[in-house]
Amino acid sequence: MTYAVEDGLAWITIDRPDRMNSFRGQTIDELIHCFKLAWGDPAVGVIALTGSGERAFCVGGDQKLRQQEGDYGPTEYNVFQDEYLQRLIRDVPKPVIAAVNGFAIGGGQVLHVVCDITIAAEHAEFGQAGPRVGSFDAGFGTAYLARIIGGKRAREVWMLCRRYSAQTMHDWGLVNAVVPIEQLRDEVRRWADEMLALSPTALKVVKHSFNADTESIAGISAMAFDSLGIFVQTDEAKTGVNAFVNHEKPDFGSFR
Repeated sequence: MTYAVEDGLAWITIDRPDRMNSFRGQTIDELIHCFKLAWGDPAVGVIALTGSGERAFCVGGDQKLRQQEGDYGPTEYNVFQDEYLQRLIRDVPKPVIAAVNGFAIGGGQVLHVVCDITIAAEHAEFGQAGPRVGSFDAGFGTAYLARIIGGKRAREVWMLCRRYSAQTMHDWGLVNAVVPIEQLRDEVRRWADEMLALSPTALKVVKHSFNADTESIAGISAMAFDSLGIFVQTDEAKTGVNAFVNHEKPDFGSFR
C-alpha cells in the first residue's frame, strides 16, 4: 500500500500488481489505516483510491491465498474487515474518487461502487466473479449497486458474471468519466480541484445525506458477510475457488 498527499488530494494505492492488486487481510488493514489517516488530516479534502500499474484497479480477494490458507491471511485484529472498509469509504466525510486503472472485478468492483465518484481508464473492465469462485458480496455490492444501475442490470452483473467495458459502465451510470489511461491521474486531479474549491462542510453533509437513503443496506451487508464466513468453508465454495486457481470450469451441478 502507498499513501501520498498532493495539494489536498490523498492518493491511496493498492500495491500488489503481481497479484492484480487483489487484497488479502493485511491489504484491508492497510486500506483502513490509510482512509483513517486521510479522514483525520485537515490538509486532505479529497481522497483517490487506485491500483498500482495499468493492468488492474483491484480484482477482489486473493483467491490463490484463499485456496492455500483457507482464508485471506492474518490481520491485525484477527478479523477480516472487508465489510468495515466498505462502510468506512462511505462514512469518511470527504469525497472519495475511484481511479479505475484496469480490471475492477469481484470485491474490487464493490470498492469502486461504494466510492462517491468513479473515473475509469478506457481499457478498464468491470464485473463480478463471486458466484463463479464460490463467494458473494450480498450487501452494498448487490443492493446498492441496484440503486445505481437498476435491479435488472444489477442482477445481470451478479447472476451471469460477465465483463463490461468502461464505456458500458459509463452508459449505465456506474462510471462518471472515461479517459485514456495516460490522462487518468490528471482527470482525477481536475475533479478533485473542483471539489477542493467548495465548502468542505457542505460536501460532508451532502455526502451523508446521500448515504442516509441507503444506510439500511449496512444491516443486510453484516448478515451477508456472516453468512459468507460460513459458506466459504463448504465443499461448494471450495469447488469454485479450486477451479479458479487451476484455470478450470467449476462444476456446481452436484450442489443444486
